[in-house]
Amino acid sequence: MAVKQLEPRGDFPAPGLFRRLASAFYDLMLCLALLMVLILLYQQGLLRLIYGAETLQAMSDAGNLDRDPVLTILMIISIYGFFGLFWTLTGQTLGMQAWRTRVQQIDGSSITWRQAINRVSVSFIAWACGGLGIWWALWDKQSRTWQDIASGTRTVVLPKRK
Repeated sequence: MAVKQLEPRGDFPAPGLFRRLASAFYDLMLCLALLMVLILLYQQGLLRLIYGAETLQAMSDAGNLDRDPVLTILMIISIYGFFGLFWTLTGQTLGMQAWRTRVQQIDGSSITWRQAINRVSVSFIAWACGGLGIWWALWDKQSRTWQDIASGTRTVVLPKRK
């Protein structure tokens, strides 16, 4: 997919910590909903077709569905796909749209899939360290988080629409 110039254009400031956290919380709720639908379709749709209702219930009771590697892979792909699609197309997830933030390259264009994958991967690490990678924006001179630095992207606050 080709990189495109995002609108509106301009030199926008970096978001504050509250705006970043609020946007991330909003996206967390959307990701949880996405995963719930995925699990429902996978376990009650696909697995029910393959094994049947009785066998599937027995597998569930025995705990055989608790560590399904196929479901784990599907969940990881869906998280990367969620963020990757939004960021490469418009630079904004739904949470970012609500809080008027955007991820972009330094020149204001959309990010690449490689940058999106890098950004999601480093985001997991940033949050796993107690959010230190997010708090990093408070000390960085350009207000960048670990995922901004690692992916060569910038998070900005967009102006209010007129």
